Amino acid sequence: MYGSTYIVGDAMTQTVAAVGRRAPFKEIVRLMQEWQVSALPVTEGEDRVVGVVSEADLLPTEALRDDQPDGRARREPAAPATAGALTAEDLMSAPAITVPADATLAQAARIMARAGVKRLPVVDGHGRLAGIVSRSDLLKVFLRADEDIAEEVRRDVVSTLLPPPASILRVEVSDGVVTLTGRLRDTALVPVAARLVRAVEGVVDVAFDLAPVRPRA
Repeated sequence: MYGSTYIVGDAMTQTVAAVGRRAPFKEIVRLMQEWQVSALPVTEGEDRVVGVVSEADLLPTEALRDDQPDGRARREPAAPATAGALTAEDLMSAPAITVPADATLAQAARIMARAGVKRLPVVDGHGRLAGIVSRSDLLKVFLRADEDIAEEVRRDVVSTLLPPPASILRVEVSDGVVTLTGRLRDTALVPVAARLVRAVEGVVDVAFDLAPVRPRA
């Protein structure tokens, strides 16, 4: 296997605020404010994730308030089903969309995109809460130093797939963009090399400035 694929367990936040099914509305709001998050996992038993309650789930209850002169709240006929809900169990979205700790960052990103969510509870092999991963966590990989990326490309791609004398390559990285410069005997390997380089965590793009290796007379 080429490269060292980062997994969700490497990027996730391990300290997570969560609530139980019976957590009241105000406690949920308080925890969100205290932890500065917009969603909380809902757990039961041995920290098994059963749902997620978000700010969007709380808003229908707030929408019930009306500017009546007497201050009484009035339920609108078209109010969502969660309006007036009192506990996390009433409010939460279930089943929870989660990601295993050993999933790759790319897999987590796809799950987020498909589900339209900003963060995912991370679970272990038994479905227990292990952490939480957010969009910003997935982007942290692009903060890797250029030299670290270059070293990994040299070690895991060039020296294995494109070793001398079949190729004579120099690896340069600038702001995450990898450039392979030099000579390559078998240019059919370029698409393979590009795919492997892009799989290295932190790589933004890859470019080639190559010439064929001339056979000796």
